[in-house]
Amino acid sequence: MTRFNSVVLDVDSTLSGVEGIDWLASLRGAEVEAWSNSLTARAMDGLIPIEAVYRERMSLVKPTLFEIQALSAVYIDRVAVGAREALAELRENDVELVMVSGGLREAILPLAKELGVGEERVHAVSVFFGRDGEYTGFDERSLMTRQNGKRATVKEMDLKGPVLAVGDGMTDCDIRPVVDGFAAFTGFMKRDPVVERADYVIENFDQLRALVLE
Repeated sequence: MTRFNSVVLDVDSTLSGVEGIDWLASLRGAEVEAWSNSLTARAMDGLIPIEAVYRERMSLVKPTLFEIQALSAVYIDRVAVGAREALAELRENDVELVMVSGGLREAILPLAKELGVGEERVHAVSVFFGRDGEYTGFDERSLMTRQNGKRATVKEMDLKGPVLAVGDGMTDCDIRPVVDGFAAFTGFMKRDPVVERADYVIENFDQLRALVLE
């Protein structure tokens, strides 16, 4: 018997201790990194909508295929303690897992594979490259580039309830109206506006496992 039959997981600062776009921005120098970090903090606290900054950051950072592959390794290297074991146990108990992220899909897919989440259950923003691996753009139609995009995406899924959403940011909290519970994950970053709106607050994946499996 499980308390939740499906779990919607954020990636950056939840499944892994990295904010992907900020890591990529750091490759462009300290000034760009600080600018990106500031935008991330404001967006995740709900002070500015994500669509107000997504295109601007991508246009400046312009990540190459090589850099996306390097970010993939960082995602895996910084995976949350206990996440592999907890997600494996959830799968063994027939809990459906999906990853919903405003990050870049091509960087996230290797982490999903590492954690046993199928490609078709990963919802993120695709990035495009030219023949030599140079950046050519991103999927500007993706719902993940919009403030309420995660909510709209989850609403369209045919997930078996009850459904729990887990994440650290306001875009994760915004999923709450279309699921049965929201858990604020504070293992990497505690954002007070998100914690205040959460049904549960967890700081590690052992607590997530206990919450879901009851």
